[in-house]
Amino acid sequence: MNAIIVLVEPEAQGASEVSRETLTFARDLAARAGGAPVHAVVAGPAPDEAALLAHLGEQGVATVHRAVDDRLSAYAAAAWAAAVVDAAHSASAGIVLAAGTPRGNEILAHVATRLDVAMAANVVEVDGVDPLVVTRQVVGGSALEEMRLDDAVAVLSVAGHACDPVPVESPSHPEVTTYSPTLTDTDLVARVARTEEAAADESAALTSARVVVGAGRGAGSADGFKDLLELTDLLGGALGVSRVVTSLGWRPHHEQVGQTGSRIAPDVYIACGISGAIQHWAGCQSAKTILAINTDPDAPMVTKAHYAVIGDLHEIVPAVNEELRARLG
Repeated sequence: MNAIIVLVEPEAQGASEVSRETLTFARDLAARAGGAPVHAVVAGPAPDEAALLAHLGEQGVATVHRAVDDRLSAYAAAAWAAAVVDAAHSASAGIVLAAGTPRGNEILAHVATRLDVAMAANVVEVDGVDPLVVTRQVVGGSALEEMRLDDAVAVLSVAGHACDPVPVESPSHPEVTTYSPTLTDTDLVARVARTEEAAADESAALTSARVVVGAGRGAGSADGFKDLLELTDLLGGALGVSRVVTSLGWRPHHEQVGQTGSRIAPDVYIACGISGAIQHWAGCQSAKTILAINTDPDAPMVTKAHYAVIGDLHEIVPAVNEELRARLG
């Protein structure tokens, strides 16, 4: 049975969450393919190798292909792709996956070119295995497309939050094989020359919240968020806003949900006064349950929501808050 190999992106304490999601996705795909082994490939630095291996073991990885070359210490998409291709050949991989991050998509584009096969980006579901048929997000996540991958090797990236990162019942003890990938000077023409410390990421509370209260133009002004913030506090959630809210300067950018903001996947998303433009929908469509509060019954957010309340958020939200305060004592 041909292996399924996953490019893993390390972070400070192990494997990134999106890489763990991709490994879970790969395990499900492996089960559909009759029990194919799941391998991982790591190129470039890993701040905590022990934590990384622990995460890979929790995801049931059988073998870790660790590319070792000083020239991989700085990110270079073509060079890292060369490392993935070498590992895929070594494992006789039939499927190559990565998380649908900017880096994952860029590397897999190089991988697909080197293997002379098609690539499916931002896959959310597998609909068939022989041949491999997948469903992927297109047009910024506003539409779904079915794509057939019948090349000798299938190459695909997995959209963020396509599944939850679920560990196996009995963690594995992956075999680690190190190798020196075949690199050329051309592979290193485009590479990271320097890095600068990024501004503090203040969006973590939003992207990890189980409940998100959304606010759009319907808030009315920068002073129109009092009741929305109270609702957020009562539910123990986080506030998320549409692009127009940040463009008007009503709320900071790190609270923005959408194609140019954060992509969220809470258990509940309460969209208040948000019309639901394609760009915003791209950031919230992974929510498990969506409740819309809007004066327009034909607003895209209302028509796509699981539940909707038609009315003015400035009348509805205070009433909800009053009921919640009474129930919470």
